[in-house]
Parts: sequence; C-alpha cells; structure tokens
Amino acid sequence: MTPSSPIEITCPHCLAVNRVPETRLAETPRCGRCDKPLFAGVPMELDQAAFSRVIAHTAVPVVLDCWAPWCGPCKQFAPVFEQAAQRLEPGLRLCKLNTEAHPALAQQLDIRSIPTLIVFRDGNELNRMSGALPMPQLLQWLHQVLN
Repeated sequence: MTPSSPIEITCPHCLAVNRVPETRLAETPRCGRCDKPLFAGVPMELDQAAFSRVIAHTAVPVVLDCWAPWCGPCKQFAPVFEQAAQRLEPGLRLCKLNTEAHPALAQQLDIRSIPTLIVFRDGNELNRMSGALPMPQLLQWLHQVLN
C-alpha cells in the first residue's frame, strides 16, 4: 500500500465504511453518508454490531477501553482516555465498550478485569493490558505495542 492509497475508516456516527487516502487523514475527513467527521477526538462507544464493523473496516489501529459504570478505576481513567483520543486520532481509533451493557461481547473478548485495554490492528488483537494508566504510561505502552 502506498502512502496515498485509500484506507477504510468506519464512521463513528452511522457506521458507514469510508475509503480515505492515508495522506488526507489529518485533514478532518467527513463521512460520505452522514457528512459528520470520521474522527471527532472523542472515543467511539461500541456495541456488538459497531465492534464487528469497526474491527473489520478500520485500517488504523483500534484501541478498545473495556469498562463498567460502577468501576472506580474506570471512572478515573475515562478522562485520560478522552484526552488520548484528542491527541492520537486520526492515527488511532479509540473506542469504549461498556461491559455491563454488552456482557456477551465482554465474554467474547474474554474480559476478566476492568478496565482492560485491547489494541487491534487489521482485525487482530495485538496486545491487552488491565488497569488504569496515567497518560505517559498509556502513550508508552501504545508506542511499544504499535512499533
């Protein structure tokens, strides 16, 4: 794939699959169906259908935060993950999975503790880590996993 080759990016709003030249990712590309930004600098909330679509049709690495509303460390980590989305998109797609609302998907992903972060690339799990991380450690871990 050349740097200007189109890559697939799933819209976080309508789940349409868009083809965007890699060189234009930083230009705030918009969805061809709903005309909303493909990257808004906020984590994308996933359910089973959205998870399947995003993992299969998003060419940039996907970082999934598996959390629950009652989890104290998850609440502490939420602002860090939101800041990471602002900082790392469009190079990464940051997503959240509420394990209480979607227990079947949490079971499918073998979530044993929360928060758990999972990194996917090309539809495959690359790595996972449990626990809330401060921003410097999150960035360091992602750098190690993706490079």
